[in-house]
Amino acid sequence: MKSEDSDPTSESRPRTERDDEAQALTGRTLTSIDELRAAVDSCRRCTLWKSATHGVPGEGPAPAELMLVGEAPGDSEDLQGHPFVGPAGAVLTRALQDAGLDRQTVYVSNSVKHFKFEPRGKRRLHIKPSASEIEACHWWLDEELRLVSPKLVIALGGTAARALLGHAVTVSQVRAAPMRLNAASYIWVTVHPSYLLRIPDDAQKRAEYSRFVQELRDAVAWINRKTSHPEK
Repeated sequence: MKSEDSDPTSESRPRTERDDEAQALTGRTLTSIDELRAAVDSCRRCTLWKSATHGVPGEGPAPAELMLVGEAPGDSEDLQGHPFVGPAGAVLTRALQDAGLDRQTVYVSNSVKHFKFEPRGKRRLHIKPSASEIEACHWWLDEELRLVSPKLVIALGGTAARALLGHAVTVSQVRAAPMRLNAASYIWVTVHPSYLLRIPDDAQKRAEYSRFVQELRDAVAWINRKTSHPEK
């Protein structure tokens, strides 16, 4: 499986220059989340669109207090054009419910908006996006953050954390500890739901799922405390 790589040309260019290019390629700055679907489908900032069925924009209310960001669409998401509708999405939806959250009240998205895969017979196996692909898609993530204006962004896994923070982190070292993301939002890092699907031992899988649900509960409690006692 291909690991993250770097694109020296892209990484060495100032963020403002890359953002100007992104706006030129997409044709406009978004005025609402409703514009995302057509805009993402027309994105050509990297080559992932060539083999994808659909671009997969984020979905949910805007503004929203809570925003969840994963890595990239999978096979089901690519075919349906919606985020977190496959097996990992089912785990996420159940965990949100167990944490007392309605998925319809949170904004759900991914760091990269097109499916990256390699064919394996009739199957399409997910490949982790490269650093240059994450960077190419960052403009979309910035637009979503601006329009959703969440109090807390939960990064589901290391790729999402890297996309949001701009550098790699070890999930286990920063997990479930709020960090300032920008002037309006904090970030909270946890595991991706697909990690829970890959745990072979049933007892460990139940324990890790319970921990994930508790972290979602803790995130909601943190938002409520911030709302009740905003910073002076």
